[in-house]
Amino acid sequence: MEESKPDKREAILQATMELVAEHGFHDAPCSLIAERAGVAAGTIYRYFENKDVLIVTLYRELETRINAALEEGYTQEKPFRERFMHLVTGLLKFFITHPQEFKYVEQFHNSPYGVAFRRDRIINHSEECGVYGELFKQGMAQQVLKDLPLVLLFDLAFGPIVSVARNHILGFIQLDDVLIERIAAACWDSLKC
Repeated sequence: MEESKPDKREAILQATMELVAEHGFHDAPCSLIAERAGVAAGTIYRYFENKDVLIVTLYRELETRINAALEEGYTQEKPFRERFMHLVTGLLKFFITHPQEFKYVEQFHNSPYGVAFRRDRIINHSEECGVYGELFKQGMAQQVLKDLPLVLLFDLAFGPIVSVARNHILGFIQLDDVLIERIAAACWDSLKC
């Protein structure tokens, strides 16, 4: 039986993630993406209008995967702190077990793509902020969390997670479940009333 070729669209997305994680957006031209994906350069444009659309599409697909992983076992019935801990530890564990995805997401958020995306989502509230935003809004309404702008709650909760994940991936620190729980608890302490 002949082994089937991987889906070309998926191969393009995977190659994009790898190259951007390794070299950044500017040093990942479509010709190199196509070569890494094992497709002709023109094939990219059959699936994506241009490189910008490819970059944003990949981010949205990664975000969907991350959210699906975080929502596994997450219920509104659990106490507030437990839900927060679930999300923060889950995100950190996802990032350290998926370093390429982490590098892509981090570069996206620190690029003009990510700035526009975050501005639209967090500041302009054009889209729902996901399970995190819902949790933070609920926490402020119940006076469980400090009454701060939503963007600052995101920074206090997830800024340290991004930094710690980066340090783990770079080999500066080795995280285990106990340390991950302690880090999440420290993030909680920075937000709680």
